[in-house]
Amino acid sequence: MAALDTETIMVATEDVLRRYGWSKATVVDVARALGVSHAAVYRHFPSKVALREAVARRWLSRAYDELAAVAADPDRTPPERLRAWLLTLFRHKRRAAVEEPELFETYGALVREHSAVSAEHVAVLLDQLEGIVAGMGGDRDAARAVLVATTAFHHPAHVAEWGRPDRERLLDDVCTLLIRGLE
Repeated sequence: MAALDTETIMVATEDVLRRYGWSKATVVDVARALGVSHAAVYRHFPSKVALREAVARRWLSRAYDELAAVAADPDRTPPERLRAWLLTLFRHKRRAAVEEPELFETYGALVREHSAVSAEHVAVLLDQLEGIVAGMGGDRDAARAVLVATTAFHHPAHVAEWGRPDRERLLDDVCTLLIRGLE
């Protein structure tokens, strides 16, 4: 068997989370899936919380490249980038909630716990938004206002609403309002 590393452990943890959900998965389950002792997992992660946060961080980061590409798209004006970025964020979160509900619930739990992971996630989103709204005369405060104004389209507390057929149209209406306000 190859040496155990953090990446291997995180992949196995994602599988275990998908199988059991965030509240029932244990480090022993992860170790069993890897064919190692739970002590071997603890050599890489000091606690179940640390492991869960590392997996959530890795899972959340999968959207960052796509969002960054939209935020920096030279073929779009800043208002077009803002609309496309918010729609991309919404679609990513909605897709994640449907396709990976257990991992999405892990993220939701971290948000409810006010984990550093959720704060880091918001900081990344704010950095990207700030770059977009700067092209419209906005600043960090404007980026924060946009994020707050669109909470219903990306915060896990609103996941039950995301399947409604009017969500994208409503987000588009909110984008129009925000763009008019920023311009």
